[in-house]
This record gives sequence, C-alpha cells and structure tokens, in this order.
Amino acid sequence: MSTYRFSAKGTGFTPKKIAALIAVGIAAILLIVLAFNCFASVPTGHTGILTTFGKVEDQTLEAGIHFKLPWQKVVNMDNRNQKSTLTLTCFSSDIQEVDVVYTVNYQIEKSNAQNIYKSIGTDYFNTVMTPRINEAVKKQIAQYDAESLIDSRQQLSDEIYATLVTDLASYNVQLVSASIENIDFTDAFTAAVEAKQVAAQNKLKAETEQEQANMEAEKAAERAKINAQAAADAAKIAAEAEAEVAKTKANAEAEVTKIEADAEKYRKEQEAAANKLLAESMTEELLQYFYIQGWDGKLPETWVSQEDFMTILDIAKQQAQSAE
Repeated sequence: MSTYRFSAKGTGFTPKKIAALIAVGIAAILLIVLAFNCFASVPTGHTGILTTFGKVEDQTLEAGIHFKLPWQKVVNMDNRNQKSTLTLTCFSSDIQEVDVVYTVNYQIEKSNAQNIYKSIGTDYFNTVMTPRINEAVKKQIAQYDAESLIDSRQQLSDEIYATLVTDLASYNVQLVSASIENIDFTDAFTAAVEAKQVAAQNKLKAETEQEQANMEAEKAAERAKINAQAAADAAKIAAEAEAEVAKTKANAEAEVTKIEADAEKYRKEQEAAANKLLAESMTEELLQYFYIQGWDGKLPETWVSQEDFMTILDIAKQQAQSAE
C-alpha cells in the first residue's frame, strides 16, 4: 500500500509562505467583516438608535445607510402609524361582565425615539401601552351600568380616548385614533335585555294605542260639542229671526190699526163736516125740493105740521154742533 505525501519542495511553497498566505486571508476576511460592521441600514419609516457598547447615544439616524464604528450597534424603531387590537374583559357598574374589543392607532414621537428605547425598549406596546389601555377602558366602563353602555358607546369611546391621549403622551407615544370595535355581554344578560326591550316595545305600543283612542275620543267629544253649539246657535238665530218677524208683524199690525183708526177718524170728521155743512145749508125750500125729488107719488099717511118740521130741523142742527 503506497502513501502520497505532499512536499512543498516541488511547488515553491514553504511553510512560512503558507502561514503568510493564511494570515493575509484571515486579515482580508477581518477587513471585510469590519467594513460591513462599519455601515448600518435604517429602513424607511424607522428611526435608528445608535448604541455604543449598549449605551444609547443622543443622536438618532434617519432612513438610509449610515457609517458607524464596528463596536457600535443600530436599533431600528418603527415610527410609522401602527394598529393594535385588544380584547378586554371588563365589568359594568352593576357588575355585569362585558367583553370589549378596543382598537388603537398610534405612533412614537420620532424626535424622542432614543428616549423610548432607553427607558422602555422596543416592546413598548406590551410594556406600557397595554396596561394603560386596560386601565383606561376598564375604569371608564365601570362608570356605566350595562344597559347604558349600549346607548353611550360613542361617549364612552371619547372618554377613553381623552384619558389615553394624556397617559401615552407621557411615554412619548402619540395616540392617533381609538375606537370600540365591539361590546359583548353574557348570553343571560343579552336575553334579559331583549326581553326588556320587547316588554318596553309592547308597553309603548299599548300606550300609543291608548293615546290614539284618547285622541279619537277627544275629537269625537269636540265634534259633538261643536255640533251642539252649532245647533244652539242655529236655534238662537231662528228664535231671534222669529221674534224679529213677530215684532215686525206686530208693528205692521199696529201701524195698520193706527192707519185704520186715523182713516175712521178722518171719515167721521168728514161726515160731521158734511152734516154740519148740510145742516147750515138746509132751508125750507131745499127741504121741500128734496121732498119733492124723493116723493114716490103716494100721499103720506102721517102729516107733520110746520111747527113739528121746524122742531126736527132744530134737533138736526144740535146734533151737528155736538158732533163738531
């Protein structure tokens, strides 16, 4: 069995040369490694935190390629708008269990990124934000009873947001927006609320129907009142008209009576005047004329002397004078 042995005599490499080559290679590798370690890349939307042997420097690095010392390290802090959602179990003021899904949009203050890293670290959401959000949400929900949480959802969200803005600002974290995504109650409470709502709706329906009936009854009573008033007004107008007609008729009859009385008086006055005139103009010759004109050719059965005739004339004159 033959054995192959390497010999540097035929190649021109001596052990010293080989050692030198190895040293050069190692040095080149070290230079390359050092060269790579002298540069750091900061991605877009991040802030570079420069540390020297773990000590945080006051300066921060913008996005891009930066030179650094080999023993320095760059930690990238995300300064973009970030979103996180938490599901929290809370209790209302009436000790009802409430599951709340709460979402926050936030970002760190870029100028204070090194302070956040120095005092909190890169896991600032779990270290600082999560406890603050838990406390704020649970504290505000405990101010409301379970039923009012449903109607006061927006108000509750605003109150939690106002609390968190102040709390997180002290940690150099800006709360961009926050919202209550969902509020969930136990099945028993949900069933009780639904039953109560059904009862309230039935009550409202009954009250509405009763109000409608009351309104219809009031309208019917009002119509009856208006009709009765109209009938009374019509009867009054008819009575007044009838009274006016009767009054007019009575006045007319009185006027007619007066006219007839005046006419009768006038007739009597005219008759008396005629009788007076006749009596004054009566002579013996005129009487004989009338007598002759009215004689029917028959001889009278009764004779009146001239003295008696004159007596009759005197009586006629006296009657005429008394009539005046």
